[in-house]
Amino acid sequence: MHRSTLPLHGIKVVDFGQYIAGPAVAMILGDLGATVVHVDPPSGPLWDSPANATLNRNKLIVSIDLKTKAGLAQARSLVEQADIVVENFRPSVLSRLGIDFAELRRARPELITVSIPGFASNDQLRREWRAFEAVIAASSGVFTDMGLNRVLMGVNPSFSPLPLASAYGTMLAASATVLALQARERTGTGDQIEVPLACAVMEGLAYNSIRIDNYPLRYKTQRESEIERRRAEGLPMDLSYEALQELLDPFYRSYKCKDGRMFYVVCPSHKNHAKRCLKALGLYDELVAEGLREEADTYLPVSEWTSDVSLGVYPLPKYWADKIAARMKAVFLTRTAKEWERIFGKGQFPGAPQRWLQEWISDDHAECAGLMIEVDDPVYGRMIQPGPMAWLEESGEVMLSPTPRYWVGFDVAMAALSEHPTEPRSVPSTGAQAGWLDGMRVLDLCNVIAGPHSASYLARFGAEVIKVDPAKPLYDCWNTVIFGMTHMRGKRSVLADLGSPDGRAVFEALVKSVDVIVWNATERQVKDKGLDLDGLRELNPKAIFCQLDCFGGVRRGPRTDYLGYDDLVQAATGIMQRFGGSMDTPEEHAHVGTIDVMCGFGAALGIAAALYQKSRTGRIGRARTSLSALSGLAQMPFCYDYQGRQLFSEAAGPRVKGNDALTHVYDTASGQSVLLSALEADIPRLAKVEGLEGIARSPKEDRVHYLTGALMKGSAETWLTRLRAADVGAAICENIETIRSRNSRPADAAPGTRNGSYSFSVYHDHPSGHVVTQLDPYAIRPTVAKVYAMPPAEKYGASTRSVLMSLGYSEAQIEGLLSGGAISECWSREYLPS
Repeated sequence: MHRSTLPLHGIKVVDFGQYIAGPAVAMILGDLGATVVHVDPPSGPLWDSPANATLNRNKLIVSIDLKTKAGLAQARSLVEQADIVVENFRPSVLSRLGIDFAELRRARPELITVSIPGFASNDQLRREWRAFEAVIAASSGVFTDMGLNRVLMGVNPSFSPLPLASAYGTMLAASATVLALQARERTGTGDQIEVPLACAVMEGLAYNSIRIDNYPLRYKTQRESEIERRRAEGLPMDLSYEALQELLDPFYRSYKCKDGRMFYVVCPSHKNHAKRCLKALGLYDELVAEGLREEADTYLPVSEWTSDVSLGVYPLPKYWADKIAARMKAVFLTRTAKEWERIFGKGQFPGAPQRWLQEWISDDHAECAGLMIEVDDPVYGRMIQPGPMAWLEESGEVMLSPTPRYWVGFDVAMAALSEHPTEPRSVPSTGAQAGWLDGMRVLDLCNVIAGPHSASYLARFGAEVIKVDPAKPLYDCWNTVIFGMTHMRGKRSVLADLGSPDGRAVFEALVKSVDVIVWNATERQVKDKGLDLDGLRELNPKAIFCQLDCFGGVRRGPRTDYLGYDDLVQAATGIMQRFGGSMDTPEEHAHVGTIDVMCGFGAALGIAAALYQKSRTGRIGRARTSLSALSGLAQMPFCYDYQGRQLFSEAAGPRVKGNDALTHVYDTASGQSVLLSALEADIPRLAKVEGLEGIARSPKEDRVHYLTGALMKGSAETWLTRLRAADVGAAICENIETIRSRNSRPADAAPGTRNGSYSFSVYHDHPSGHVVTQLDPYAIRPTVAKVYAMPPAEKYGASTRSVLMSLGYSEAQIEGLLSGGAISECWSREYLPS
């Protein structure tokens, strides 16, 4: 199999990116078959890291000085050959150097340009800030109130080395680029796209920033109640790690095993997972005998339940949580973590051993599945790197053998681009502005976050999305309704029993009516529903099918069919160990959907690649991605290995305040914390800042002590003013609640793209009956295409009748299906059960 089989073969990319986001977007395009030329300044990359070997695979690297006339002419010659140009500098930087995207597109409207600045170009306050990764994180609330554990431990703000802004920005920009590319096949015109990293990280945290007024008490966890109690009584936030564990749900926590390794159980919310777990542990019968119950309908208000508890509902009451956890602790000590992993995997309920990143990089499943691949880098030799982020089933194998980065002269780079002639394009029409996916129809069969989020993302570009869920829910309303307020926006909801003959007929009619089908499921589930390659050919041979799962890769591995969620990938790939600091103290990363949302954007990327391939060649591809495949992007600065690699010693644990003294969170005299983000080359600048004159004389090992003392002598605002005047990266550690309150407006049917780096809408007439404040769909900012403001999430089942009528069902037939239980129009009386 050759690279010519890849979906983006023949597409030409010029990559001016530095650090992570820009190069990562171009890397992904190269992985998918594009020819990529990466431009570095004569002094080399601005970020000197072994991660550049990953970020620049499948690329020719050319050195060009854009500040010279000859260098600028060379760069413009490369751009003239390109279909796509990528950059991630501050707004207008490349334009000032002589590469103006608007000017280039006036001459070549088919060109697609992608800018990934730290803050939005229409953010007058922040657009010129020196926006390193940590600056964006601090400004966007990532480090403050960083999870319920950190609040209760009194560690606030905290620090994480995960480059979340760049990771989310990468997947948003890559998916948007290929969506624009497939739209170009129809319209003849490209686009000028901006994806600010601050907006990207806010989209990644969309499930954490939502506010629901009058939030029902049934959804409040023990940790949330404890925070409220301590604040009300004026008590300190000083819980130990051990004390915190006793506030966790028994089906959503780690347990120590016989071999001393921790094992993470993630079985809340699902109708069957908690029961399967207790049965495998030999605890189910005795707990039922002691009064553990399963309510027939957990979507009733809790005041109408027959018991105070229902297995499979999150969170459990404290009495039952404590009882079940105590029994589970004892049983887990009887086997090793590896034994439990097999029991959980084969039993089809989610759990995974805690592993360090170094273990994951060399894990047998990661290697077999192609989640980690080997590349012969010219600098580091045989390297292990993260595998593809998204792929098509029929050509994914090619992506497991990327070409190592290769330095060339300008003439060689030009020849590589010229090898694929630039096709003449028809003059673009001057009709009304349209979305990249206008007229596209998508069937969403997904649950939880990653899958549904991918389909919701497609809706903002004009796709009609129909969401199908069971006639009777498998998940509790904490999982469906609360998460759904975010990922059900812009969708029509249908409830159908796909296991019944009549429900199956509805399902097949829907499959035949759509262009794209998305499902987060194992291969067994896909085959059972007739959506495997042969089954879908019979139902709808023209449809694109996209599959997401937890542990899947290009190839099958030992754990491909194991079930799992975001949290399990965090455990399996080392994220929880880094966040917690040790094998004995693993912690889930602070934010709901850390990898889920990235994976959702990865699915959209795969769909876009399949749509482009279909339009170019007529070949129908099957798009794939997985949570595990995206874990490498979330850990890009340290997710690699090679002979002679230094220790895996990146920042870890709750008490860490930064990567080093120059990227570090410091307290100030005003009580606010400031994030300093500087490079060694910035020491002369720092020495000119009032109050930091002694930094140049301070030994490297004493810098944290020096800066800690210095910054306590002024307010946060004072330091921010001084540091920014010196063009040094810095930010006050904001919190999400403050950002939301400052940047919210009544919902106005606008997507928020004109509102700078932060934008929320307040829905006073939300269908739930609650006032709901949500982040806008605003990170993708095309110049040509339209981005739609998505309406709020309708009640589950609200569109069952209207969708069936659009399929040709009569009112009488629909009533018959309703009475027979094949379909449903609701799960509950209340939108959000109380």
